[in-house]
Formats: sequence, C-alpha cells, structure tokens
Amino acid sequence: MVILLTNDDGIHAPGLRGLHRALSAAGHEVYVVAPLTEQSAVGHSVTIFSPVRIREIHENGFFGLGLSGTPVDCVKWALNHHLKNRPGLIISGINNGANEGVDILYSGTVSAATEGALAGIPALAASLDEFTPRDMSREAKWISDMIHDFDFKCLPERCVLNLNFPAGGVEKSLGIKVCPQTDVVYNDEYEKRNDPRGRPYFWLSGDIPMHMVRSGTDRHQLSAGFTTLTPLKFDLTNEKALQQIDAFFKKRNV
Repeated sequence: MVILLTNDDGIHAPGLRGLHRALSAAGHEVYVVAPLTEQSAVGHSVTIFSPVRIREIHENGFFGLGLSGTPVDCVKWALNHHLKNRPGLIISGINNGANEGVDILYSGTVSAATEGALAGIPALAASLDEFTPRDMSREAKWISDMIHDFDFKCLPERCVLNLNFPAGGVEKSLGIKVCPQTDVVYNDEYEKRNDPRGRPYFWLSGDIPMHMVRSGTDRHQLSAGFTTLTPLKFDLTNEKALQQIDAFFKKRNV
C-alpha cells in the first residue's frame, strides 16, 4: 500500500521514525512529508502569507521531506504537488501526548489526518499518552499490524480514526476500547513569570477536571490503561440548534 506519513512533532520525532521503520518493514511504499520543526497545537492552520520550503532529510536509512509549514500544509503539498500516485492511507503520528476530547480541535496531528480524510483518503491519527519522547517501535508495529487487518473501506466517507495509546504504551495497555470522545474541556490557567530582565510573560497550563469525564469516553478509558480508538467526523453543524433557530425565524416570518 502507498502510505503518506506525517505528524506535528516534526520530522525528527521518534514516533514518526518508528512508524517509518515498521511500515517499510511490512512492505508498504511509505512517503514522509512532515514539518521541519514541532507544530503542536496549530490545529488546521494553513500557510498562506509566506512560502513553504522543502528540505530532504537522509539519516540512517531514513528518507523524508521536511516542510517549513504546518501539518496540514504537509498533506496539502504532498497530495497536490509531490505524490504521483494517490495514497491508500494517510497516517499522522505517533504524537507525544494524547489527543482526545477537545484536543482534537487543537491538534496538528489530528488535523493532518483530517486533511487527508477531506480529500477522500482513509486516515489515521495516532498518539501516546506521554510527553517524553522515547522509542515507539512497539506502538508502530501495533499500528502496522492493525492496518494490515482492518478494512478501511467499511468506514463512512471522510472518517478519521483517532488512536491513543495509554501511558506505558502497548506493553502496559489493557486492550483496546472503541469509544466516543469526552466532551469535557480544560481548566485553563496562565502562569505569570518574569524573564531575566524582570519583564512579565505568561505560560499556558491547565488540566482536564477528571471528575467531570463521563465513563466510557476516550479520556476515561485512556486513564484506566486502555488503548482507545474513536471514529471522528467533521460536520460541525449543531442539528438541534439548527431546528430551534429555524423555528424561531419561521415564527417571525422573516
């Protein structure tokens, strides 16, 4: 299978390198187009006010193209300019840090996969619930085995599979749970600090209030030690509100 591989942690990230090794070893034709630098939490942003540039990366049997833009830029450029053949699958990851719940709106990892799905290509976003980069060979092999057995044709159009491994990865996982995303949002905090010259600056932090997380959702299952898989769609229409607002204006006859 022809696979386009990208991420938001950058072309040197261990998750991407692990996937490249595992997928190549399984006989897939793997093309890597990934950001030159980390692009975490850039969401679905696209570069339109500056050029994007490409750098070839050759390292210890690895070859990929680093792009001076966002994860979505990487997918757009690859699909519309670089690849001669349409890929059968787009994989984004493996990300350092989980992408569940509201994270999917911020995540460059999920957005890169989404861009592929919008183009009608099966797409998988993969993340690990740890922020310290490490070898992800086991997780990469798990993904390679999964895509060998999974029938992506059974999915609805423009569906993204969002996969998250728990802390400790495959070795610590209690199994896989196919589940919905949580609807709980972060309690955001801005910590005020001073630079060496005494000038103030602010650093965003915060956490998810776990007591509000519904049982069975991705954050709940992930924290319990399970690998989670959530099918995502990106029609953001609020159907209930649509009907209510439509009824309001019909009553006003405007």
